[in-house]
Amino acid sequence: MNALEIVFTPYQTTPCLRPQFSNTETDQLSPRRQTHCSYKLVTVSAMEDAEEILLSDDQKIDIAKWFLLNSPPGEIQYVAKDLRSVLNDEDVYRRAASEAFPLYNKLQIICLQFPNRSGEVLVSSFSELSEDEYLDPRTAQVGKVDHVRQICTQMRPARDEELPSQYIEEYRCALDAEISKYVGEAYPKGVCSVYCTSGKDAEDCGSDFELVVVITATRHSPQNFCNGSWASIWNIEFKDELQTVEVRGKMQVTAHYFEEGNVQLDAKHECRDSTIFQSPDDSADSLMNIIRHHETEYLTSLQTSYSNLPDSTFKELRRKLPVTRTLFPWHNTLQFSLTRDLTKELGLEK
Repeated sequence: MNALEIVFTPYQTTPCLRPQFSNTETDQLSPRRQTHCSYKLVTVSAMEDAEEILLSDDQKIDIAKWFLLNSPPGEIQYVAKDLRSVLNDEDVYRRAASEAFPLYNKLQIICLQFPNRSGEVLVSSFSELSEDEYLDPRTAQVGKVDHVRQICTQMRPARDEELPSQYIEEYRCALDAEISKYVGEAYPKGVCSVYCTSGKDAEDCGSDFELVVVITATRHSPQNFCNGSWASIWNIEFKDELQTVEVRGKMQVTAHYFEEGNVQLDAKHECRDSTIFQSPDDSADSLMNIIRHHETEYLTSLQTSYSNLPDSTFKELRRKLPVTRTLFPWHNTLQFSLTRDLTKELGLEK
């Protein structure tokens, strides 16, 4: 049986889980299989004195939500399973899960299949129509989502007021086609969607409107102790008076590797660009090339950065000179002998 503590230290304002295993259990349990845990909160003083504190239900809910919202991509169900055992209170767990899961699903932009597999719906703040209903503009369908189970339970046709006008739809549809083609080439398991977030009722030229391109790709391989995701959001403002299109992009790469350790990557990048206001097809082609350029450039910079880690970052972490301020003479190491020096100091020389 293993115990799991939630610990606060004087230098840490957020809680952390600390698993405790007996020697025989350590080799048998993976980092993601910490179940049947007991719940305990201790405060650790500077003198390492531990004091047990009783938590209210609201405090337990806040702590549980923190762990759920900070779960790495694709791992919230594992964390939820452990928390359920740790809390040992079904009502508290359900309240925490009902608040945390919708936020987590939207932050991670999870993709869910419709019940009849006629399409997919992205759970995001841009597709959200109500607390549990999300629009897929490509198929004009609305999916009802069970956030805790992370499945789409029902679907219905979108209403007219939930869809953009025919004028806006021409731009949205043309851009969606170009982005889908790009994502299919660039991402092995990529999913994308294009939403109208402003000015969706415009009937003809002369009005400003805004489209949002959402691209997400995930690779979950818990059996190999690694999970990761890519997400990019592109806000595209069509300004009719200036005849320009302003582009703002945000990209985020998240990865978690947890075989015999815990290594996480959370890299973010923002960029801006612009182009001229053109016809739907020409605008779509121009915007797709802008997105392709910035995403390729960012990915290349990441690859270059991490390939140079051993020769740059890691090297800078080492002390350039030892405390003697002189380089170690690797060409003549025989001048140093710990055994000889100790023998001399202790007077044991023959």
